[in-house]
Amino acid sequence: MASPLGALSAMLLLLVVALAKNCEATAMHSAIHAVRRHGHKLKPIKINKPKFKPGLWRKAHATFYEGGTGSFGGACNYKDVVQQGYNLNTVALSDVLFKKGKTCGACYEIQCVNSPKWCKKGSLFVTATNQCPSNPSLPSDNGGWCNSPREHFDIAKPVFNKIADYTAGIVPIQYRRVPCQKKGGIRFTIMGNPWFNQVIVWNVGGAGDVVSVQVKGNDNVKWTKLQRDWGATWKTSTHLVGESLTFRVTTSDGRESTSWHVAPKNWQFGQTYEGKNIK
Repeated sequence: MASPLGALSAMLLLLVVALAKNCEATAMHSAIHAVRRHGHKLKPIKINKPKFKPGLWRKAHATFYEGGTGSFGGACNYKDVVQQGYNLNTVALSDVLFKKGKTCGACYEIQCVNSPKWCKKGSLFVTATNQCPSNPSLPSDNGGWCNSPREHFDIAKPVFNKIADYTAGIVPIQYRRVPCQKKGGIRFTIMGNPWFNQVIVWNVGGAGDVVSVQVKGNDNVKWTKLQRDWGATWKTSTHLVGESLTFRVTTSDGRESTSWHVAPKNWQFGQTYEGKNIK
């Protein structure tokens, strides 16, 4: 039979524990109210993602294609690769690498290998600005270089000669993803009209390829996700006119940059605005 004294001791112990928890909860509640009274907000813990690092080397092939500064950015909708800071170090990717425009802006290091007759020493650093179209009527080892699932780089002719003699036509290469080194900030070129807005996002550092773009106004427009229109162009039908615009850009490695009020209230279609870049 249990002792009355033992039962009383257990009840007292439970009472002490309950009082301790209640005091702890009251103290936390008071602290939160004190923070709110002084106008401060409780900020979530921010986890900083590491900088984008070079990837592993992979094997592929490279050819070259003709064009000019206004055409080398074709499928990504970069208007002029030289004026936009990409210079002529650009490349058109095969379907499997281009990923329907998701890889626009990604940067690569390319080296010619295993072909002593044609290869030159050194690396070529290029940015993905175009798509190398597939040709199902040709075999992938004889003209259909960009057919899936082949990984292939079609390099702008003026710079192909830096890694190989262009008379070779096609050369074996090794390549890897590398961080994009950009001067200045991310650029936002706003196109369209008040009922259909297009934003070309370019000069992106770090991973380079953008997976998400959001916009926020200073008044009525809350955080709104844009949809990829094509390549580096994003779209929204949200009415943005008359508000200063903040853009948030997320790259493929999960890092993001927020450019607060980068476009003033009187921004104009056809103009370019510069924000904070990803290092």
